[in-house]
Amino acid sequence: MFDLQKIDKNWTLFLDRDGVINHDKDNDYIRNWEEFRFYDDNLAALATLSKHFTRVLIVTNQKGVGRGIMSVEDLTDIHDNMVTAIQKAGGHIDKIYYCPDLADDSPNRKPNAGMAFQAKQDFPEIDFSKSIIVGNRISDMGFGRNAGMHTVFVATTHPETPFPDPLIDLRFEHLADFAKAL
Repeated sequence: MFDLQKIDKNWTLFLDRDGVINHDKDNDYIRNWEEFRFYDDNLAALATLSKHFTRVLIVTNQKGVGRGIMSVEDLTDIHDNMVTAIQKAGGHIDKIYYCPDLADDSPNRKPNAGMAFQAKQDFPEIDFSKSIIVGNRISDMGFGRNAGMHTVFVATTHPETPFPDPLIDLRFEHLADFAKAL
């Protein structure tokens, strides 16, 4: 069992976006800022998490860009507005990594760890053994394991996911519950 008491400011938090920070659209994409909706209590949760982690990073698969359903500009607009709202609430996001690739075997597409390695290039002080990924899919948990991170599953969109599971260290109902546990 992973002990949350071990966490100090030397730790890095990786967050998935859709289904963790904001409501996911069932079998569709968040295409613009108007469709983006934070989960209740998540702005406060992100402010709390920002106090515990020096680095807070988002890693998100975004096939909608690769498929041409939305543009990079649409995604950038969503992310700019999201980060502004998080900052206004007292939180911070250091960088957002996204993978528009369509091929499931892309090195940057979760569960592959390419976005973690991009983050390590940008922030060499990241120690994956002192990093956590919070996600709502088993692919997020695989991403964490593939990079050597601890994993936290939030059951927002997939409550049927069995636990315990070898890929999941801790499970919470929502991101806000994880923030409260810290």
